[in-house]
Amino acid sequence: AGFTPEFPGRDQFKGEIIHPQHWPEDLDYSGKKVVVIGSGATAVTLIPAMADKTAHITMLQRSPSYVATVPLRDKMSNKLRKYLPAKLVYRMARTRNVGFQMLFYKLARAKPKAIRRLLLAQVRRQVGENFDMKHFSPKYNPWDERLCAVPNGDLFKAIRQGKASVVTDHIETFTEKGILLKSGQELEADIIITATGLDLQLMGGMELEMDGKPLDMSKTMNYKGVMFRDVPNFAMVFGYTNASWTLKADITLEYLCRLLKLMDKKGMQQVTPRLTERGVEELPFLDMQSGYVKRALPKLPKQGNKAPWKLHQNYAMDMAMLRFGEVDDGVMTFSNPN
Repeated sequence: AGFTPEFPGRDQFKGEIIHPQHWPEDLDYSGKKVVVIGSGATAVTLIPAMADKTAHITMLQRSPSYVATVPLRDKMSNKLRKYLPAKLVYRMARTRNVGFQMLFYKLARAKPKAIRRLLLAQVRRQVGENFDMKHFSPKYNPWDERLCAVPNGDLFKAIRQGKASVVTDHIETFTEKGILLKSGQELEADIIITATGLDLQLMGGMELEMDGKPLDMSKTMNYKGVMFRDVPNFAMVFGYTNASWTLKADITLEYLCRLLKLMDKKGMQQVTPRLTERGVEELPFLDMQSGYVKRALPKLPKQGNKAPWKLHQNYAMDMAMLRFGEVDDGVMTFSNPN
């Protein structure tokens, strides 16, 4: 669900206020002044998409995010398709991209200052020497929060062309005409878009019960990123926060198919991960500083400090565990014969 903070004076504003998760199909923003509150993936996607039609569009952020330019098209793969089978080129591109994502994330965690310099230098080349870099210079390290990617630098292009601008400030109050900032500046707007994040809904908001009693998932522990300690026959698909979501979804479903086949082979109807090993410490489910993660942590399961209870956020490690690892690993308990 969408998350919108309580903005003082919201009722005073005479224009439209829209959250991206409740986007009106008939919204006409042509020739209008638009302010987008937020600096995450939604904001940096909306602004270049709308900039050609608006009179002007402003990204208003309380604090900046890291924004990286990525190519819209894979030029290397497009060239290789002239000489190699398409399926082979696809596999090569997938392997290269997955490997690059894992390497970049690992470097960002190991050498945050170097990666920060790299990211900011890329932004500087895109926005030019006269742009105030405070708008794209976060105080946190890369990947403490998710990294935003813009295809072919479309956000920076809109800024260079004067169609979009960035303001870093705090909101004092909404006004009839727009937003008054703590600095005293007022941003006039016909439309305000609150790209202010989301509230994570675990299991799609389902209310779970086990043996007729409510199941508090915050009291459970993740098993292989798929199932949960002492919860039988229940699995969840939860993708990566540092790579493509579907990478984890694919191998999660592969693992579940392997598990179901083994249950059939054993003639068992129930499987339950059991924690019997001593010394497994409970850790937060996600190690990120994003607002939506912090808001959700009290409701999320825990993870352990060692396998198979640890959430790796690493495709290679998950591949080894979920696709090739033992299903009957001594932790999974099979019961309830057919």
